[in-house]
Amino acid sequence: MNQVTIVFGRNAQVVRWLIAFPLFIAALALASAAHARAAPDSFADLVDKLLPTVVNISTTQTVEQGRGSEEFEEFFREFFERRGEQPQRSRRQSSLGSGFIVDPSGYIVTNHHVIAEADEISVRLADDTTLEATLVGSDEKTDLALLKVETSKPLPATRWGNSEKTRIGDWVIAIGNPFGLGGTVTAGIVSARQRDINAGPYDDFIQTDAAINRGNSGGPMFNLKGEVIGINSAIYSPSGGSIGIGFAIPSALATNIIDQLRDSGSVQRGWLGVRIQNVTDELAEGLRLDSAHGALVASVSKGGPAETAGIVQGDVIIEFNGRKVPKYRNLSRMVAETPVGRNVDVVVWRKGKKVKLKVNLGELEEEKVAALTDSPIKSESGEVTALGLKLATITPELRQRFELDDTIDGVLITDVLPGGNAAEKDLKPGDVIDRIDLDEVRKPGDVADKVGKAKDDGHRVVTMLVHRQAKGEPEWIAVRLDNS
Repeated sequence: MNQVTIVFGRNAQVVRWLIAFPLFIAALALASAAHARAAPDSFADLVDKLLPTVVNISTTQTVEQGRGSEEFEEFFREFFERRGEQPQRSRRQSSLGSGFIVDPSGYIVTNHHVIAEADEISVRLADDTTLEATLVGSDEKTDLALLKVETSKPLPATRWGNSEKTRIGDWVIAIGNPFGLGGTVTAGIVSARQRDINAGPYDDFIQTDAAINRGNSGGPMFNLKGEVIGINSAIYSPSGGSIGIGFAIPSALATNIIDQLRDSGSVQRGWLGVRIQNVTDELAEGLRLDSAHGALVASVSKGGPAETAGIVQGDVIIEFNGRKVPKYRNLSRMVAETPVGRNVDVVVWRKGKKVKLKVNLGELEEEKVAALTDSPIKSESGEVTALGLKLATITPELRQRFELDDTIDGVLITDVLPGGNAAEKDLKPGDVIDRIDLDEVRKPGDVADKVGKAKDDGHRVVTMLVHRQAKGEPEWIAVRLDNS
């Protein structure tokens, strides 16, 4: 007994630590479980609060009947005349969708495609009250619309959440009107973010495996706090039903659009005034970037905000208004979301270093929408063997022969050597090289000098700004250098 007491006394600290250790591990497990946001036993309590905020939307429109053959037309005219009726030249067509209340006074958000070309819009509330709705405004590019109903009492409204904080794997709940079955609730997780499904110029969809079907369009996607983080808009489905691939417009994009529609009934978007293309791995190497990111400026609009701020062809826009630009499509969304007239900081990559500029954004107009686009070397003949090209200085005769616009300057490609590096980029005779590694070139010797310098500096790739006859627009390409 005494021996045990002595041992215990000598190791009192160790024993206390051994007793506390399991408690410490248990605390870590609880913290980890809480951070993982395990699924609740039931969504019922949350859904009870959310259901009244979601509405069913039905629309009707007049569709003109197609004209058939003269024989059928005569037959139907006689048929209706015998019955004392007039043949109908049009019919009424109905469609269904979903929406959600964003203001107790009766403002409701839905998809543009749900109400497009509708003559009448009706909204059915969760208590089966049906109200006529008026269209406040809609935006086809983001597929968003705002409706207004008149009501004598405040309506239960949703609240917006921040979709930027949503993580892949988070639980979400979708409520809507699939196939006319109003008040349908489904649950799933966020499968992916920032999906581009070629639906529009500002695609940034949240993908989910929560069941979304026809009629869910315009309905809300909620997080477990009961906040709207997305507007269900599209599905991928060869069968027409849900296969677990649905897409929602993120709240980060929607809130600005909805606020503008409410304030003015239309949407103003910022305009930078550049034509951009993706930075591929090859272009990143040629531009001396550490990785493929940002938006490469292919051309700058004359007199636009970018030109005024000093942005030039060949710049890579890597930061906009304090946010990094991962891909070129991200820049289009960032600019569009920024208020017109705001001064924003833009960071560009130019000739191997960062340059910070200040840009005052203009307003995007339809006609201003820019397309998004992806040792001895020379001989007396103007051949640059490292590129696999034969080149010539542009003369009036060559300009006429190749039908070059008077505004195009550079070095003319007269032949592309089969199997060469340039041939892999589908360059053609008649294309014109304007710049190499951001520097202007105007004669074959300029091209040879730039390629030679790149090889001497140990670079394997050069970037070229090329006016392609087939495309009609300048485009940056990266061409690997022959090792010979």
